[in-house]
Amino acid sequence: MKCLVSGATGFIGRQLCQQLVARGDTLLALSLSGERLPGGLPTQALDLARHEPDDAALEGVDVVFHLAGVAHRHAAATDYDSLNVDATLRLARQAARCGARCFIFLSSVKAMGPAQQKEPRAERDCQPPDDPYGLSKWRAECALREEFATGDMAVVILRPTLVYGAQPKGNLRLLADGVRRGLPRPPAGGARSMVALADLVDLLCRLSIRHPPGVSTWIVTGGVDYSTREIYDLLREAAGKGRGLAWLPPWAWRLGAWLFDRVRGDGVDSTWDRLFGTERYSNSAVLSATDWRPRQSLQDLAGAMVSGSGRAA
Repeated sequence: MKCLVSGATGFIGRQLCQQLVARGDTLLALSLSGERLPGGLPTQALDLARHEPDDAALEGVDVVFHLAGVAHRHAAATDYDSLNVDATLRLARQAARCGARCFIFLSSVKAMGPAQQKEPRAERDCQPPDDPYGLSKWRAECALREEFATGDMAVVILRPTLVYGAQPKGNLRLLADGVRRGLPRPPAGGARSMVALADLVDLLCRLSIRHPPGVSTWIVTGGVDYSTREIYDLLREAAGKGRGLAWLPPWAWRLGAWLFDRVRGDGVDSTWDRLFGTERYSNSAVLSATDWRPRQSLQDLAGAMVSGSGRAA
């Protein structure tokens, strides 16, 4: 099978490319920088916001994995539109024109807008997104559904929850660093759905072989929700530190989160909500439609996360 992967050097793209090569697929890997993947595999430098691959490069491509996108919090609105929306639609059209069987688009649960409930959300439980990133992903989803609902090329839209791996990112990395430095135990409250990187990549690989016709949209989560305190406790246990002391009162945590937001100054969402809010999602639809089953839990990777042994050299 011949596969195209955009965003090949990203957190998810690197792992996906390794798995595709390991199973014997022919790979066309695209990245903004053109840097090599682990093992020396080359990538083709291409800015999808301004250019598209040559049709000749897509000749014989069976599946396109579109992972490239603007995800950081301080991008200009035009950047979200040009890459997350416009480039997605252009690449999907090109893939269909060149005869690809399936186009897999990595969206996000942020496309569903802010959570209005504490119960797990299903695919149709959407609100208008209130941030540029979520809005751009939603607009891309809508464009794909409208254009490819009846086409020959299957389109799969995946909405992953927070993705974690042995090399933690974002708040998970900060929390793991905090555990190593003696961070006090966080207050109780909140719950967040998450999915292991290896499980998400396994689903991507399975869908490249078996996918339904038309356009499918699925939430991807590991089926276990974690609070910040539960994650902290798992990391402490993995580090052999025992139960931490909750000597910092909740009001002090809230004050610290507010001060951090004031320094950051982007006003997208609050640090307190990201640490102690509730965002729960259901994976029942993708479980019913596929043979994929999540196999990894946070406990499996906590040791590598807190020790730093999973970090790239």
